[in-house]
Amino acid sequence: MTDEPPLLIHKLRVQRGWSQEQLAEISGLSVRTIQRIERGKSSSAESLKTIAAVFEVDFGTLRESHMSPPENRKVSAEEAFALAHVRKIKGFYMHCIEYVLIIGFLCIANLFFVQTDRFWVGWAAIPWGLVLAAHGLRVFDKIPFLNGDWERRQVEKMLGRKL
Repeated sequence: MTDEPPLLIHKLRVQRGWSQEQLAEISGLSVRTIQRIERGKSSSAESLKTIAAVFEVDFGTLRESHMSPPENRKVSAEEAFALAHVRKIKGFYMHCIEYVLIIGFLCIANLFFVQTDRFWVGWAAIPWGLVLAAHGLRVFDKIPFLNGDWERRQVEKMLGRKL
């Protein structure tokens, strides 16, 4: 089995606006099982039958989609790209939430529990904030030399022709 996610299952879940947690709750499967299936890891026929029943699709179609190579899955290239991009954006937002929660906790600890006049949280907040900013710039294609256009131009330059 490839590490390429079975995009049909992911697409069906996203079309309904469900999180992996919601799909797990509705199907009675664990969140970890849903994550494994969406990553393209092997899964039992029972798990796929359960998901097929939840989405009201034919088990054979779902199993075929899960077992077939990525190029045979019923998801267009644009949809696959959009799904992957949304996962990157979600990862960035999760990174932001982690930053706010952890740095917020450290600020409270620094102000109320540590007996010092120094604001030592800055030593963690500033570098992590810079990494977070770089992550956001990369996800939203704001770094000119690391985006798709730059990659395409470099490949075309190496090939000596247009792609």
